Amino acid sequence: MGRLFGTDGVRGVAGDDLTARLAMDLAAAAAEVLQTMHGGGAPQPREGRPVAVVGRDPRASGEFLEAAVVAGLAGVGVDVLRLGVIPTPGVAYLTGALGADLGVMLSASHNPARDNGIKLFARGGFKLPDEAEDAIEARMADSNGQASAPLPGGFGRVSDAAAQRERYLTHLLGSLSGHSNGRPNGVLPLAGLRVVVDCAHGAASELAPEMLRRAGAEVISIGAEPDGHNINDGCGSTHLESLVATVLGYRADAGIAHDGDADRCLAVDADGQVVDGDQILAALALGLKRANRLTRDTVVATVMSNLGFRLAMEAAGITLVETAVGDRYVLEAMRAGQYVLGGEQSGHIIMLDHASTGDGLLTALHLLAAVARDRVPLAELASVMTRYPQVLVNVTGVDKARVTQSAALATEVESAQAELGGSGRVLVRPSGTEPAVRVMVEAMDHERAQRVADRLVAAVQSVS
Repeated sequence: MGRLFGTDGVRGVAGDDLTARLAMDLAAAAAEVLQTMHGGGAPQPREGRPVAVVGRDPRASGEFLEAAVVAGLAGVGVDVLRLGVIPTPGVAYLTGALGADLGVMLSASHNPARDNGIKLFARGGFKLPDEAEDAIEARMADSNGQASAPLPGGFGRVSDAAAQRERYLTHLLGSLSGHSNGRPNGVLPLAGLRVVVDCAHGAASELAPEMLRRAGAEVISIGAEPDGHNINDGCGSTHLESLVATVLGYRADAGIAHDGDADRCLAVDADGQVVDGDQILAALALGLKRANRLTRDTVVATVMSNLGFRLAMEAAGITLVETAVGDRYVLEAMRAGQYVLGGEQSGHIIMLDHASTGDGLLTALHLLAAVARDRVPLAELASVMTRYPQVLVNVTGVDKARVTQSAALATEVESAQAELGGSGRVLVRPSGTEPAVRVMVEAMDHERAQRVADRLVAAVQSVS
């Protein structure tokens, strides 16, 4: 059996790579392993049967996969709370809030409807460390397809816990500092804002519009009619065209876009200009710094963050901690340094004071609250940084190991960086998820970035 876990759980084509049997076995193995691990692996005693919460996005395949996961958990003696359709960060939050031993989310995020995935959360609502994933895979290999006996306490019981989604919604609204359910001194935090929200026909289709309305916004929702097959189909954070058109058509103050499981948030200003994750992160960082709530004036981001973000943080006196690409690496650095804010250009924003993972609804709420509080348009809030032109090319058909070890390529990269100086940036790295090498170039103008990128692509191809 090859490695199951990728950078964000187990993912594949539902019914093909990701079968009901695999989902059942994975759930059972995870329950057994996590009974002896707590975070990094400390012993975890517990009285009575362990508890798991299970949620999903509205993909049609989520129904049979949910049944398989529940069967796997209950079969080894885990009590299961079925949350129904709920965003991934909702599962993470409720894993911690309900004291569950395990959280399971069935979603393939921004992928098309044919795909699905299984994301696991340990006690407290944090994603599993690598050693826990390795232990789960080892347990599955050892079982060799044999059913596991129930843990002490007998078979688990299954309960409908969809009402707990209200607890998550209340948590979101209460996250604004000094607010009681989002209402400071009787004034709703988003009062006066007209907002369009694109829910990608996904997990946030009910909760995102409801949260914004309760916070006081006038809400126009699109992409909020999931049928099991239309998730991410021409909508959401990977397809912003409909959101832009709706914002302009309704003369809205802002637009918010989520992905299928709502752990991402991108935005659109009143003029239809996209506000990406770097700009959102910059705006939130400056706001927290002004409020003296940005731990050691530090923010965490990946190596793919725009050069303009780096320059904006430097100008604001904010230290930047860089990580590898992936929100799990951002979170690891945040927890290690006890930082409160981090994120990715793609819109995964982690606000560790309020969430244990990226939360698109939480991000949207705090971004829009800043617009209302500061009485400035979203465009002005986003203008704290200037986006440098960025050219990204995936070079396929090359030997990633040879590319990594090539002295000639390293010399070419150094030459390109010297040419750009402080007004540009070069990054050449093997992809962690695809058989490709990524070439990224930023410069003051697009033509220059493209010219340098073309030269580096040719250099990468020449290595093989």
